Amino acid sequence: MKATWRLLLAAWLLGASFTAAASVYEELLTAARAGDLAKVDSLLERGASVDTVDELGTSLLGIAARAGHERLVSLLLARGAKVDAPNRFGDTPIMLAALHGHTAVVKQLYAHGARIDRKGWNPLIYAATGGHADLVKLLLALGAEVNSASENGMTALMMAARENHPKVVEMLLAHGADPKLRNDTGRTALDIALERGHTKIADLLRSQAIKP
Repeated sequence: MKATWRLLLAAWLLGASFTAAASVYEELLTAARAGDLAKVDSLLERGASVDTVDELGTSLLGIAARAGHERLVSLLLARGAKVDAPNRFGDTPIMLAALHGHTAVVKQLYAHGARIDRKGWNPLIYAATGGHADLVKLLLALGAEVNSASENGMTALMMAARENHPKVVEMLLAHGADPKLRNDTGRTALDIALERGHTKIADLLRSQAIKP
């Protein structure tokens, strides 16, 4: 009887510890999404991992970068967060910051060693997709390869054409983006612009394509 009681007590305590851990986990993710610096710092002080990830594998740093929480990004970097930890889709914190146009966060992450020259989808392609011209300019100045392509052959120029960002298209062309490149379905940036009905961008690409 006593042994049974001890087993029941142990099971109850184990369940309680799991419940407590789950509560801390949810608190940490909620605080990170809200940019609650004090709460995140407190939970880390209590032993929570700085490299905790959400259900999609996005780290706390990725969550903060995506939302543009500069001070939280600084805290997590100071705590030793993995700067290039990808989520399940392969998106790193600097890619998430670039997609959402958080230039200051991109600068922070780059200064801490985040890669901008990774193979496949990368910060430049994401910044072009979001139409963030200033960020595209910054990434090119930092040495991003203008004609780098994703796994399916999409370049920054193609994505800017697809999403109808003429200013970004102009900037990429001025920095040597090749309008003749084709993705894995054989389409160029011009083809994509025409399919989407983006006539201004199509005209830009036509004028560039006929240059010797």
